[in-house]
Amino acid sequence: MAQSTPLFVGLDVHKDSIAVAHAQGQSADPPVFVGAIGTRQADLDKLIRRLQAKTATLVFAYEAGPCGYTLYRDLTGQGFACHVVAPSLIPKKPGDKVKTDRRDAVELARLLRSGDLTRVYVPTVEDEAIRDLCRARDAARLTLKNAKRRLKAFLLRLGLHYVGRADWNDAHRRDLAKVVCPPPAQQIVFQESVRTVDEQVDRLARLEAELRELAPAWRLYPVVQALQALRGVQWLVAITVVAELGDLTRFDSPRQLAAFVGLIPSEYSSGPARRQGGITKAGNGRARRALIEGARLRMKCTRHRCHAVPLSTVPMACFKPSCASEITTRTPLSPRFTRLRRKAVQKLRSSDGPTSSPSTWRSPSLVIPTATTVA
Repeated sequence: MAQSTPLFVGLDVHKDSIAVAHAQGQSADPPVFVGAIGTRQADLDKLIRRLQAKTATLVFAYEAGPCGYTLYRDLTGQGFACHVVAPSLIPKKPGDKVKTDRRDAVELARLLRSGDLTRVYVPTVEDEAIRDLCRARDAARLTLKNAKRRLKAFLLRLGLHYVGRADWNDAHRRDLAKVVCPPPAQQIVFQESVRTVDEQVDRLARLEAELRELAPAWRLYPVVQALQALRGVQWLVAITVVAELGDLTRFDSPRQLAAFVGLIPSEYSSGPARRQGGITKAGNGRARRALIEGARLRMKCTRHRCHAVPLSTVPMACFKPSCASEITTRTPLSPRFTRLRRKAVQKLRSSDGPTSSPSTWRSPSLVIPTATTVA
């Protein structure tokens, strides 16, 4: 007869096998190791029938890894609760130096019962597809960058380096077309390196064109358009951030989002001493890189708005009320900046030089006009 208490099942998932252990809810008994099963659908169905003979309520958990979210979607599709947990946030004993599949499955079952596991965000199939396309484009960009670096290093070793701006414009390519290496073997290496660069340029252009074609039909594309209303955030930065972060409404505050992408300062405090260091660089590195690129571009946009879309066309329904108000209202200046600006204006007025108005010292990049309501 099935019991009403839940059964917490820990799964140590691998490519060819799954180690299974379960812990009885509302009990202090140690978890029980079931064994290893295959990864086929028949093996998983057999395990579910075996566990349902003990209780009707099953809760599964496994670590996020290279096997993806197929198992999660299969279990949730059958109506079971499943948690995909962050491996870096699993509590571990400092003196525990033995790691096996059995111990991992038993530990997952025990921590799942005690509630000490941290879940990760599982994207939908459509969101994961757009994210994979964004990551494929970013991988093509890195491959192109490495190919250009290898070609430049090869020419530098032969003393044939380009003296102008090596930004791969028409002038640079005309100079490359004149390069002739005396040994035939080195000429072959040079030609293959140039061909590799051209192939990667075409590959990057193809992936970006496919991304721009598929993105408008994405359910989160209105959020991509909304983020482009911020200074420094262009289309590639916006779609990279949204594809990596997914549903932004799952963050309760901007500080939680900053902590998720590792943009908060590290800290080592003890007693009255408080020491803060650089950013933690934890979490999603791709989203952090895109946000930093947007911030650097925003610092350059002091005289122009650098908006891809006007604020009046931003769908504010994509954001929480608190975040929407911060976007549509004017960004306040910090007290220190206001105090320094006032001192500078007073110093100029007291000097013999030309008088500058206070508006001259107002940073135009900090002024965001109020957005009008879209009918």
